[in-house]
Amino acid sequence: ILMVDEKGKNMKCLTFFLMLPETVKNRSKKSSKKGSSSSSSSSKLPPVCYEIITLKTKKKKKMAADIFPRKKPANTNTTAVQQYHQQNLNNNNTIPAPNWQGLYPTIRERNAVMFNNDLMADVHFVVGPPGGTQRLPGHKYVLAVGSSVFHAMFYGELAEDKDEIRIPDVEPAAFLAMLKYIYCDEIDLAADTVLATLYAAKKYIVPHLARACVNFLETSLSAKNACVLLSQSCLFEEPDLTQRCWEVIDAQAELALKSDGFCDIDFQTLESILRRETLNAKEIVVFEAALNWAEVECQRQELTATIENKRKVLGKALYLIRIPTMALDDFANGAAQSGILTLNETNDIFLWYTAAKKPELQFVSKPRKGLVPQRCHRFQSCAYRSNQWRYRGRCDSIQFAVDKRVFIAGFGLYGSSCGSAEYSAKIELKRQGVILGQNLSKYFSDGSSNTFPVWFEYPVQIEPDTFYTASVILDGNELSYFGQEGMTEVQCGKVTVQFQCSSDSTNGTGVQGGQIPELIFYA
Repeated sequence: ILMVDEKGKNMKCLTFFLMLPETVKNRSKKSSKKGSSSSSSSSKLPPVCYEIITLKTKKKKKMAADIFPRKKPANTNTTAVQQYHQQNLNNNNTIPAPNWQGLYPTIRERNAVMFNNDLMADVHFVVGPPGGTQRLPGHKYVLAVGSSVFHAMFYGELAEDKDEIRIPDVEPAAFLAMLKYIYCDEIDLAADTVLATLYAAKKYIVPHLARACVNFLETSLSAKNACVLLSQSCLFEEPDLTQRCWEVIDAQAELALKSDGFCDIDFQTLESILRRETLNAKEIVVFEAALNWAEVECQRQELTATIENKRKVLGKALYLIRIPTMALDDFANGAAQSGILTLNETNDIFLWYTAAKKPELQFVSKPRKGLVPQRCHRFQSCAYRSNQWRYRGRCDSIQFAVDKRVFIAGFGLYGSSCGSAEYSAKIELKRQGVILGQNLSKYFSDGSSNTFPVWFEYPVQIEPDTFYTASVILDGNELSYFGQEGMTEVQCGKVTVQFQCSSDSTNGTGVQGGQIPELIFYA
């Protein structure tokens, strides 16, 4: 092949040897025999064919992904591609059809075919505890490229040449999730296996997968799973996740303590929660949660859940419950009759409530500090007029968004402008039409222009960069103050709050004026 550049100058001449099919070879042999028999000396050389190829110089090299852009494969290949992926997911380990490489234009896609595939596998893993194992194929080179632990296992100085490796401490689903990341560069996490996947990623030092697991846990963090995740985050040494867990537990302490996950924590985590100074919960709720944990712990230790055994498994953690700080009614009707306290402890605590000379107690007697709520005020001034602000069962509503996770505890509302009055307030917090929190309560206003707090039963978790709708329906005979000169953005400590009008508002409240002057939150 003679190759020339764009200007017509000769560049180089290359000779290619073609591998012809057997039929062509046979024909060429026959023709050569005939030629030799007729005249051996005057045999002519076959004609030379030249193909002129124009070369473009200084052109950037293209990778396979550039040459073959990711397009939807033709109908003839779609079924085959999907079939191979499904086989890998189902662990069928079926050897692909001949020329399967032609179905995938990039090395990443061809490499992904090897995921959970017996083809060319040079190692197998028996994953899971006895009775729940699964045998999974692997390829040493691919695994070593994705994990330094696998590299040391297969190519290090102390590498062992084993065809089968047992891994009893990792769940099969979690191990498959890690293999999928190593082979396919895909992260596929599920709520029920993400902790096990994080354990596998930590064990085999796959840091990017571990970070993805932590991010997944942070975004799915709630009062229901915060205590369990706190325990696991300490085990995995993830300080950022630990801090996020504490934020949720502090702000939504009563929900977290009443969750089923609280009973699944270890003793060390139990102690750390009971010691927590900023726990935002009534002490009777803390006491009841500790008893629930003790009952489940008795089952874990195969003990009968008697009063004695509950006290035994609680140990010194019992004295971290600040029983003397309970309301007297809570103590008399709850802790005093639970049977978990000795007679002397019960008498001493009653004396602590009533006697001038208080006895010494083993229990912590100083109340928890809890959390101090912050208030975001969105109006620069307030006013009142003779013909507004009236309430006839109509809704006052405003939308807001924050740039950091916060917990809305309630709203600050205006009261009567015509002297003292009582209002009935139904407050709601919604996201995309779904009610996240609501409460019906009453508040008394003294005729001043101050705001009066109305609380949700439990603080509501608010995620950043998403608009939520705050609504209130007031019922009262008197006219009230209303805000004016409203702001679309308010900086409250380290939290920025944005406001916009809500279509749910039917009583006139908007960004510029109206009700709901304050958001009360923990951050």
